[in-house]
Amino acid sequence: MDIKALRQLIADDMDAVDKLIIQQLKSDVVLINQIGAYIVHSGGKRLRPMIVLLAARACGYAGSKHINLAAIIEFIHTATLLHDDVVDGSDLRRNRETANAVWGNEASVLVGDFLYSRSFEMMVEVGQMPVMDILSHATNRIAEGEVLQLLNVHNPETSEAEYMEVIKRKTATLFEAGSRLGGVVAEISVQQQQALADYGLHLGIAFQLVDDALDYHSSNEEIGKNVGDDLAEGKPTLPLIQAMKKSDQQQRQRLATIIENGGLEEIDFVLQAIHNSDAISYTQQLAQQHAELAKQALNHLPDSDYRLALADLADYSVARTH
Repeated sequence: MDIKALRQLIADDMDAVDKLIIQQLKSDVVLINQIGAYIVHSGGKRLRPMIVLLAARACGYAGSKHINLAAIIEFIHTATLLHDDVVDGSDLRRNRETANAVWGNEASVLVGDFLYSRSFEMMVEVGQMPVMDILSHATNRIAEGEVLQLLNVHNPETSEAEYMEVIKRKTATLFEAGSRLGGVVAEISVQQQQALADYGLHLGIAFQLVDDALDYHSSNEEIGKNVGDDLAEGKPTLPLIQAMKKSDQQQRQRLATIIENGGLEEIDFVLQAIHNSDAISYTQQLAQQHAELAKQALNHLPDSDYRLALADLADYSVARTH
């Protein structure tokens, strides 16, 4: 299935999530409505809420709490985007100006805080302590990942292991939480819940690896942001880490200086070094390995179109071009 077919399988659920998001975004503070609506309706894939919905349906769930959980996951994700763009100084996302570029950093941070707090209000309404436990732990892990990434900025000594720890916490944690929640709300066995969590973790890792590869070999229009943004911000992601590893001493020193300084003045040199080291292929192969691990975890679930869709989602995550 392609992404549109996957969405069609859960079209009614996705419509319900979209309606709930709009409803929960409402505030008597006009600026919150404006910024919240701007970023939520900015053309995102809604991948994370899809995972919640598909996981719940794959477990035979027939209730409605998965709608609330999917909206909560999207609110947490949106809050992290608002904060990320401020920290990174980004001005483009999904081919649109970022909220901080339009309204300023202060407003973006505060509306991100609003979305976090609203998501916790919604968690309480679900009325299940395991849900609170999973999501509170996830938001804490995401924050840790953000801080770890900050420590790596402009650090050419960042290792592959340190990079992987960042993406596990910063990106994969929310995928892991969302897929686990689908099993929790369906009240399946602990073993099956863990299998779904493993699926989400590996899917999230694969997704971020592909994102980081795309940053160095796609056009602005394809990826919806500026090519080389990670380099400009001094972030040593896996393609650059691998290029450093495969370069000779002189080239490695030049790359280290570029990472320390940030900026895009030497983007052509960096792209050539990445190309010469096959760093993109290395990153994509690692993403494929994690996508396969994600699919293997689904063997603990009964056969269904929803389980197949989850497997297809893993394939889509590594095959996509944006």
